[in-house]
Amino acid sequence: MAMRSLFRRKVTSLIIQTRRNSGAGSSYASSLTQEDEGLKGPQVVYENTYQLGPKESQKFPTKKAEDILKNTILTHLLDAKYNGDTCKNLTTQITETVKTQVKAELGSNNRFKIVVLVIIGANFGQDARVASRCLWYPQYDRFAQYEYHNESLFAVGIVYGVYYE
Repeated sequence: MAMRSLFRRKVTSLIIQTRRNSGAGSSYASSLTQEDEGLKGPQVVYENTYQLGPKESQKFPTKKAEDILKNTILTHLLDAKYNGDTCKNLTTQITETVKTQVKAELGSNNRFKIVVLVIIGANFGQDARVASRCLWYPQYDRFAQYEYHNESLFAVGIVYGVYYE
């Protein structure tokens, strides 16, 4: 009991000192009350799981990610004509749609970072090469890709599933 009253006296003196120094009278320390002190419980500390690899049931679903990517690209770009302004918005929509669907497929208890890359360009009969480099662990990290092209545009979509601890 004596320790609690000593703590209250220190907090009260801290509030008074803060009010004197700030001149304004409102600060974080002045917003603390005696009722707030009793509500704070012990801080929860989580233990490390030391899980270095995914479980068999938590592997990245490469085929399902590829199907999601294919369906989304075909839904948005089937019979579409290339226009720089609309393709900019389409790229963002496709990326967000694929990312949310792949995350939903993985479930809430996963340890994969999902990265989606979608590129849409004009098709004038030229060749285009899309390349990416990643630093990853090939035993656990995976990717899925899909390519689409018609008379006026081409699209490449890549979904990376990178495992992290």
